[in-house]
Amino acid sequence: MSELDTEKWKKINKSRQERPKVQEYKNWKELPPIPISLPIDGSIGTTGDWRTFRPVINENCNKCGICWMYCPEGTIKKQEDGSFEIDLRYCKGCGICANECPTNNIKMIRESEEKDDPESE
Repeated sequence: MSELDTEKWKKINKSRQERPKVQEYKNWKELPPIPISLPIDGSIGTTGDWRTFRPVINENCNKCGICWMYCPEGTIKKQEDGSFEIDLRYCKGCGICANECPTNNIKMIRESEEKDDPESE
């Protein structure tokens, strides 16, 4: 663990009484390393099969990472070029990413309106 990561852990690795009530971060890069859940097959297979709406990231995305930070299922992944991609096999279509996007570059599209997605085959 780097020295910077160690400093970040010190802020959250305290007793509840010692921690600040509100921890503010300017962007996702300032977040301390925290355990997150990773998408895996559920007992009945992939979980994105029953989704009604799917998130679609617009090409004008500013790559701020807010969507990644708020995704409760951990289905948004950062690509090598800094962009973000949503793993639709596990995305449940909750819309939190679209709601939290500060630039409104994520739209929720009804599954029936999406044309021939190669990932769903």
